[in-house]
Amino acid sequence: MRSDEQRAAAKAVVTFDGIQILLVSLRRRGFRTIGPTLRDRAIVYDDIETIGDLPRGWTDEQDGGRYRLSRRDDDALFGYAVGPQSWKQYLHPPRLRLWRARRDGQKAYFEHDAPSAERLAFIGVRACELRAIEIQDRVFLDGPYSDLHYEARRANVFIVAVNCAKAGGTCFCVSMNAGPDVRQGFDLAITELIGDGEHNFLIEAGSNAGRETLDEIPHHAATQAEVDSAAAIVARTAASMGREMRAEGLHDLLMNNLEHPRWDEVASRCLSCANCTMVCPTCFCTSVEDASDLDGASAERWRRWDSCFTMDFSYIHGGSVRASGRSRYRQWMTHKLATWIDQFGSSGCVGCGRCITWCPVGIDITEEARAIRAIAAATGESS
Repeated sequence: MRSDEQRAAAKAVVTFDGIQILLVSLRRRGFRTIGPTLRDRAIVYDDIETIGDLPRGWTDEQDGGRYRLSRRDDDALFGYAVGPQSWKQYLHPPRLRLWRARRDGQKAYFEHDAPSAERLAFIGVRACELRAIEIQDRVFLDGPYSDLHYEARRANVFIVAVNCAKAGGTCFCVSMNAGPDVRQGFDLAITELIGDGEHNFLIEAGSNAGRETLDEIPHHAATQAEVDSAAAIVARTAASMGREMRAEGLHDLLMNNLEHPRWDEVASRCLSCANCTMVCPTCFCTSVEDASDLDGASAERWRRWDSCFTMDFSYIHGGSVRASGRSRYRQWMTHKLATWIDQFGSSGCVGCGRCITWCPVGIDITEEARAIRAIAAATGESS
């Protein structure tokens, strides 16, 4: 990893128009450019071609069970937190056909769908999302087996990350050591600089591909004042988190309190709707389903996202292993914050706050952890 001095020396500044040139450069290199855009009263990830497709001058207001868009008093391109989607949908698609079969007389033919070779450029990846991609890399690529579809998609991704200039009302990435500044895993990293009548972008190259792309964009070497201004933006964001979670000792706290009465309290509010797992950038549970045509001449097998909140997910002969809302919420939270560490060496939470924002009843994972810690400490059952 490069030192802070080396990183500072590698930083450049481009103008507002330079972002358009960046998009053109990536598309010329054969990348499908995907980034934030406005749709259905939310900031979502979709195909973009010009800076006009970006949410210029828009921001979001988030709290438990609440998400609203509002206008900013400037023309920031990345002046929001995170929306309902994550980059997971492009690396680990919600539905993926695994194989198909057809019958021709007495013969049957099987065809496996080849992994995608599409080149994707992700524009506007936040630090928490970079950490989420890193976590999913361990899930799908590390260990004795790897997911060939994920591996192929991941190998063809160009990442343009963004240092956050605004913390959302449900953000707690600082608590999870996942932001708001991007540190690694990117090709280019951007900090948006607005002030004194100027609208520029501090850019750092994090890979050879990033440096080659930056060379195609008109830029000047960053001054110390510009580097300091960018650092101050990130520092202000870190100091204005909407939520906080005390991560110290959280694994043992949860695993030692599996029968805590707080599980009943949260279950009385939880709808088991699975929103939290659908918007989470690290949840990876799936199931498979088979489909055939009416005459039985062809069939397909599809993999689709599933959730530990559904009754069928833990079904074995005789019924569901986790039949109660209490057990399903406990499974999700203890896996995300505790047993994930046992499996993959880190927490499965990056502090993006999506599970809080998009919970219809506003259940707050940071509050649930805090409540269990407080009650356990008061009763002497924290360890």
